Amino acid sequence: MKKNIFIASGIALLAGSFLLVSNAAATDDYDVKAFGPKSPIIWNKPAKAFFEHRTHTDDVGLECSACHGEIFAMQRGVAERTGKFTMASLADGMFCGACHDGEDAFASDTNCAACHEIPADPVVWTKPVKAVVFYHKAHTEDFGTECISCHDEIFPMKVGVAENSSNFTMKSLYEGKYCGACHDGETAFASNTRCNTCHIGKKGYDRMMKSDPHTESDGH
Repeated sequence: MKKNIFIASGIALLAGSFLLVSNAAATDDYDVKAFGPKSPIIWNKPAKAFFEHRTHTDDVGLECSACHGEIFAMQRGVAERTGKFTMASLADGMFCGACHDGEDAFASDTNCAACHEIPADPVVWTKPVKAVVFYHKAHTEDFGTECISCHDEIFPMKVGVAENSSNFTMKSLYEGKYCGACHDGETAFASNTRCNTCHIGKKGYDRMMKSDPHTESDGH
C-alpha cells in the first residue's frame, strides 16, 4: 500500500515537473521570424538609443520588409558606420525618420525617452566655478520638461560643449542664455537666486566623487 502511495506521489511530482517545464517553454517561446531579434539593438552613435523589434512587428504590425532593406540593412552596425546616422538625418526622413515623421509615428525630435535613456547621474560642471551639478531627471520627471525644450537650441546634446564655450558664465545666464533661458524668475527661480541648489562647491564635489566616482563630469 505504502509502495503504491510512493509511486503515485512520484508520478504526480514528475507530471508537475513536466507541466512547469512546459509552461516555462511556452513563456519563453519567441518567434524570431515573425517578430525579429529578441534582444534590443543598442546604438551608441550619435547618442545611446535602444530599439525593440517586437514593439514594431508584434505591437504595431509592421512587416520586416517595411524597414529592411531600403531603410535599414539587415545587419547590425551598418547604420552607425555610414556616418549619416544622425538626428539631423532622421529629421530629413532617413532611417527611423522615414516613419517617425509626426504623421505615421511620433516625430523623431519628440518623445525622446522612448528610445533614449535619460541619464540618472548628474552632469557636473567645473567651469567657470567648481562645482555645479545638473540632474536631468529632476527636470524631466519632476517638472515634465521635454528633452527638446533644451536640446539642441539651448544646450547641444554633447558632453563638454557648454563648459568649453567662453560665454558659459553667470553673466550669460542673467542674459537668458543656457540655464537662464528658463531660470529667469518666472518660468523657474532666477539664476541669481537659490545658489546652493546647483552650486555645491569643491567640498561637495569631492564628497560626490568619493561616494560615486562614476558621476558624469561635463568635459572630463
